Order: sequence, then C-alpha cells, then structure tokens
Amino acid sequence: MSEARGQVTMYVTTFCPYCVRAKTLLKRKGVAVEEINLDGDFEQRQALVRRTGGQRTVPQIWVGTEHVGGCDELYALDRRGGLDPLLDAQAVARAQ
Repeated sequence: MSEARGQVTMYVTTFCPYCVRAKTLLKRKGVAVEEINLDGDFEQRQALVRRTGGQRTVPQIWVGTEHVGGCDELYALDRRGGLDPLLDAQAVARAQ
C-alpha cells in the first residue's frame, strides 16, 4: 500500500501505549502519520484542546480534516469498515 494513502495527523506523547497501538494499526494500513509530540510543549497541548473542543487525552487522530478521536475510536471505525474508505477518500481528495 502507498504511504500517500491518506493524510493522518496524530497528537502523541512519547510513553503512550494507546499512541503506539494507533500507529501500529495505521502502519498496517500503509499510512504515513504526521506526529505532533506534546511532551513538554504547553502551546501544542493548548492547540490540541482548542482543536478538539476540550479533549486533553492522546492520541487524538485526524484523517485529513476529519477528527476520528482516540485509539479506541480509531479501532472501532476500522471494525465498522469505515477506516479504509475514509483513508482512500482523503487520498483521492489530496490528489485532485
């Protein structure tokens, strides 16, 4: 699968097992992830809170401009069969 399959942005911290789990699923799907590490970065953490409307936990994941949520939501989306179409649609939109 192509590394350009979809544009995924994920807010993470270094020692977050849920971040690792989410990255593992996305890697298996052939997706390159842009990581924004919040370790010691108060400004980025505040940006996350603003961007999510109050969420403070990591990971917080976006496919393109669509906020998926955290790790549990990412896996639930995949189980429902919604992750692959979202990644593919985002990749097509980027190519146009």
